[in-house]
Amino acid sequence: MRRRLFFITIAFICSIVVLLLGNKLEFDNEKGYNKLELEAKNVYHKYEEWEEKQLKENPDYDNLWILINIDSKTLFLIDLNKKEIIKKYIVAVGKPSTPTPIGNFIIIQKAKWGAGFGTRWMRLNVPWGKYGIHGTNKPNSIGYDASHGCVRMKNKDIEELYGTVKYKTPVTLIKGAFGPFGHGFRVIKPGDRGADVREVQKRLKRKGYYYGYLDGVYGDYMKKALLKFQKDNDMPVTDKIWYNTYKELGIFLME
Repeated sequence: MRRRLFFITIAFICSIVVLLLGNKLEFDNEKGYNKLELEAKNVYHKYEEWEEKQLKENPDYDNLWILINIDSKTLFLIDLNKKEIIKKYIVAVGKPSTPTPIGNFIIIQKAKWGAGFGTRWMRLNVPWGKYGIHGTNKPNSIGYDASHGCVRMKNKDIEELYGTVKYKTPVTLIKGAFGPFGHGFRVIKPGDRGADVREVQKRLKRKGYYYGYLDGVYGDYMKKALLKFQKDNDMPVTDKIWYNTYKELGIFLME
C-alpha cells in the first residue's frame, strides 16, 4: 500500500513539473513570436514612411517617364525636365506566345503583392488586358522573354522604382521601328487583342467605318466595320486581316 502511494505521489509531482515547464515554454514561444512579429511590422512601417518621404521630397517625380525597350529588355526611368536617364534596369518581358503590349500607357494601380508578382505591382491602363510592371519570385528569368506579357523586375529594383514613381506616371513600351506592329504583321482574327488591333481600329475609324472604343479587342463591332470596308473597296470579304487589308488601310512596315 505504501509503495503504491509512493508511486502515485511521484507521478503527481512529475505532472506538476511538466505542466509548469510547458506553461513556461508556451509563454516563451508566444513572447518570441510577438517579438518577431513586432520587429517585422516595425521594419515594414519604416519602409512605408521612407516611401512617403521620397514622394513628398521629390516634386520633380511628377516629371518622370518610364520607357521600356522590349528588344533590349531594358527599363529606363527618365527625368523629362532634365532630359536625362535617372535609372536603368534589366527586365524580363513577354514570351513570343504572350507578347508584352506596345504603346503609350499610364500607371493606374500601385500595390504590394506577393508570390509570382514579387513584392510590388504597378498596373498599366492597357485596354485589352491586365498588364503591369512587377517583381518576381523567379529572378533568373530577368533578361529574357519569359513572362505572360507583363514586365518583370528584380524585387529590389521594383521596390526602388515603386517608391519613386507616382500614380499616372506615363509608361511607353517600344519594340523595333514599327510602332504598334513591333511584333510584325500577323493574321488578325476575331477575338485577337493587341496594339496592332487597336491601330486597325484607328484606321477604320478615320475612314468612317468604326465608331467603337479603341480597345484593341477584335469584337463583333470591329468585324462589322471591317467587312463593310472590304466590300466598299472591292476586296475579298473575310473576317481575317492580312497584307491586302493592311495595305488598303495605309499600313506599311518600312525602316
